[in-house]
Amino acid sequence: MKRDDSKIVEIFVDGACSGNPGPGGYGTILRYDKKEKEISEYFPNTTNNRMELMAVIGGLETLKRPSQVRIVTDSNYVFKGITTWINTWIKRNWLNSRKRPVLNRDLWERLFILSKPHQIEWQWIKGHEGHPENERCDKLAKQAIRENMRG
Repeated sequence: MKRDDSKIVEIFVDGACSGNPGPGGYGTILRYDKKEKEISEYFPNTTNNRMELMAVIGGLETLKRPSQVRIVTDSNYVFKGITTWINTWIKRNWLNSRKRPVLNRDLWERLFILSKPHQIEWQWIKGHEGHPENERCDKLAKQAIRENMRG
């Protein structure tokens, strides 16, 4: 049976940090059919990896019902974490391969729970290579930082 791509919610994400750690933000674009929604959020003291995770979490929290979803990220950390590493982390009680606590466990747990009701296709793209939505998400994330640092 052929998949109907018009029924897929596309979520494009990017996170940014001014210093790492430092002030950060994320940008997310949700697209369904021909409708789009942009969201962004600022955090005064965070890391780039947390912002990459929050971009996905912010997008998934926006969904009101179980959906077919395609998440497009330029973060290897998010992509590999959710598609490869997370099941091992859970089996090891949230310890990584060095037997140390997994960083950002709170956000990984949130993402894991939020992803459950959906059918998600994860797509990694190379960042800053001219992908239009990725560039827009990057601008949204940096704009959230700039607007909030001005005071």
